[in-house]
Amino acid sequence: MSSNLPQAGSASAPDKAALYALVVLLLAYILSFIDRNVMAVLVGPIREDFAISDFQYSLLHGFAFSMFYIFLGLPIARIADRGSRKWVITAGVCFWSLMTCLCGLARNFSSLFLARVGVGIGEAALSPPAYSLLSDYFSDSALPRAMAVYTLGITVGGGLAYIIGGAVFEYFTVHGALSLPWFGELRPWQTTFVIVGLPGFVLVILLSLMIEPARKGTQPDNAGGYTVREVGAQLRRHWQAYGSLIIGVSLLSVLGYGTMAWYPEFLVRSHGMSAAQAGSQFGLIFIVAGSIGTLIGGFSARPLYERGYRDASVRLILLIALLWAGPAALGPQFDDPQWALYAAVPIVFFLNSYFALAIAALQSITPNRMRAQISAFMLFMTNLFGLAVGPSAVAAITDFVFADDSALAHSLSILPLLVCPLAAVLLALGLKHYRAALDGAQAGAV
Repeated sequence: MSSNLPQAGSASAPDKAALYALVVLLLAYILSFIDRNVMAVLVGPIREDFAISDFQYSLLHGFAFSMFYIFLGLPIARIADRGSRKWVITAGVCFWSLMTCLCGLARNFSSLFLARVGVGIGEAALSPPAYSLLSDYFSDSALPRAMAVYTLGITVGGGLAYIIGGAVFEYFTVHGALSLPWFGELRPWQTTFVIVGLPGFVLVILLSLMIEPARKGTQPDNAGGYTVREVGAQLRRHWQAYGSLIIGVSLLSVLGYGTMAWYPEFLVRSHGMSAAQAGSQFGLIFIVAGSIGTLIGGFSARPLYERGYRDASVRLILLIALLWAGPAALGPQFDDPQWALYAAVPIVFFLNSYFALAIAALQSITPNRMRAQISAFMLFMTNLFGLAVGPSAVAAITDFVFADDSALAHSLSILPLLVCPLAAVLLALGLKHYRAALDGAQAGAV
């Protein structure tokens, strides 16, 4: 498709094309988190309409979204490694936007469950190809910063999900929900899904104008991509490096997704806030503190690289795991709602500071035409642990250990004490193996 943008490979292409791609991919990532996390401010009305428990709601929020998201990421990434990453992403955005709108037309638990599955299928097509694209637009030393900017989608999108979701829900609660031909009148929470799903169709146009960059570091014998066996051999060859990084980050994602799913509802249950109030205040914290955490995390790596710490990204993730545990455990225990919000600042800061580092660390030890596939494998693991387990882990402690909805604060406090120390130990054990994998990558080994 032609465009007014410079073509990849021209003298002026790298700066302009890379900037355009980074901005558009960031917008897509923002939208993905709005669409997946808007349910966090709709817990009460969905539970009431469908007469379901916390654990059943967690299946809609986490498991339904993740069950195909985590599995389809691998074959979709293989398509991206062998073909056009741009069009894989564009098709995914179109599909998940449609399915988000269909969430608003759900009339029962089963239909909402299936629509959430569809959102997960579409979003599986975004990040692995995006990571691969960005690794071809930016150098190894600049990549952590580019990934930090891209990863702002988590904080901005996650925060906007709370703010926009709460505001839209409150507006239609006060002024009356939409009435659509053939579907009749929608409830306010259903209308919220439709409203947040529509912008994706505009983004599809912007994505179609993005340039597919030339792949760096590919040879004629792998121009069509590595086989699944070769990808598996790479993972086995450096299993300690990949294993410690991927499993360590996956454990942290349990805490991250569990917090994102339940902290606003904790503010409602324990401190009497309305859904809109909790959403707007937590959402603002998520955008500001989360974005600062994302940028500081990504930008902190380069000074360490320049001092000779080639494993800087992994070292920083280890430090984040240790620092995160304290505020995450103490924050939900404050009796004063203002202090509970103050505590959310460091929680959200650390929650968002490690993932760009993990992405960059993974790209640095992985051959080019394996990057989307191995990135998809990391996403498979982080989402298997995070999306599928995180929200349900908190809900399971509340429902099956305390058997009391008001004990949500205690469930949120227990989780970091379980996962953060274990993640830190795994990352520490993997440092020397990560450095060995870096040596292999620099030597050109597959």
